[in-house]
Amino acid sequence: MTGPLRPAFHEGQVLAAADLSATVEYARGLAVRHARHQHEWGIAEGLGLVAEPRTDPLTDARHAEVRVAPGIAVDGTGREVVVTEPVVLRESDFEEVNGADRPTDEPYPVFLTATDRKPGGAPGPVPCAGGATGTRVEESYQILFGRLGDERLVEEQRPPAIGAPPAAPPGRWLVLLGYVRWADGHFGGVETEARGVGVRFTGVRADTVAARSGSLTLRAGTAVREGEPALVLSGGDQPSLVFGLYRGGGTVAPLMTVAANGNLTVEGSFSGRMPAGSTLVTSGTATDGMLLPLPAGVTPEQVADGRVVVHVRLTPRTPPTATDSTLVSTVEAAVDDERRVRCRTRLYDPLAVPAAVVERPGAVDFLVLATVAATNGGA
Repeated sequence: MTGPLRPAFHEGQVLAAADLSATVEYARGLAVRHARHQHEWGIAEGLGLVAEPRTDPLTDARHAEVRVAPGIAVDGTGREVVVTEPVVLRESDFEEVNGADRPTDEPYPVFLTATDRKPGGAPGPVPCAGGATGTRVEESYQILFGRLGDERLVEEQRPPAIGAPPAAPPGRWLVLLGYVRWADGHFGGVETEARGVGVRFTGVRADTVAARSGSLTLRAGTAVREGEPALVLSGGDQPSLVFGLYRGGGTVAPLMTVAANGNLTVEGSFSGRMPAGSTLVTSGTATDGMLLPLPAGVTPEQVADGRVVVHVRLTPRTPPTATDSTLVSTVEAAVDDERRVRCRTRLYDPLAVPAAVVERPGAVDFLVLATVAATNGGA
């Protein structure tokens, strides 16, 4: 066994076809090893199945014309598969594979695979020995229809050996483009996932990702759209990790920020698992009839099923009075099972004419403690 052989030349050397082919194969080997071992195979750009509504001129039945959009895929051998123009799927090709099946609502898989072809056009130069030979090979593709369940073949494929060349006939690598529905002799629509298997896209294998600008952004889509989520890791004088949503101008409105000192800032409410025995607290002022809030992270469902026990402390507030001689007493300061405050105060001024007792709604300072019950296993 040897490593990759790099062609070397010298002055006066007579070059044979094998020497020039070795030069091409060496470059191809570099490219496919990079794609195979530093990246994940799949669709890199485009290649979506697009359905256009159509009407059968004989029956007036509605159906779909399905085409494959232009794009690029990289298969598991490291070979690029390039589709330069839209390709309309032929119903006759589908019937040749699945025409004998009974009617079903299940979608059928559509695959893309690489293949080599002799390009059209004039033959190459005629050598002195006579006979024309081709001097180009078209790195083309083939679109295949699968039977129901064939999508599992995609995950069963195994990559070639470390130094193996890119796929060449008769070997092939299947790239799933999606699924088509079939009814009454026509395509009925397209899907991107069926039976738990979806379209696979390219990725990268890396333990370290470094940003030269000092800021690394991760987003869930290829295009920057307002309102889409993004994760931004920033260095500099004030390093931080920010999760937020894109807004106009490409900036990110933070929803959660972790500062360099470990401080966490959350714009919304915080919820999550709490260990048994932990306590959360909230406080404030409430008037008669108000519903006391629960501490952030505690839900009414947790209280109702006993996972969280709520303790409430109320301190009546003394309302302002019109005169210094007015006497104030609290008649009621309580909270019901729904955490609704009941507070009434009674005012009496013995110097007033006529003297009268007045009762009105009152206010309280509240403290709500929520304790996770020890019997819930810390959930």
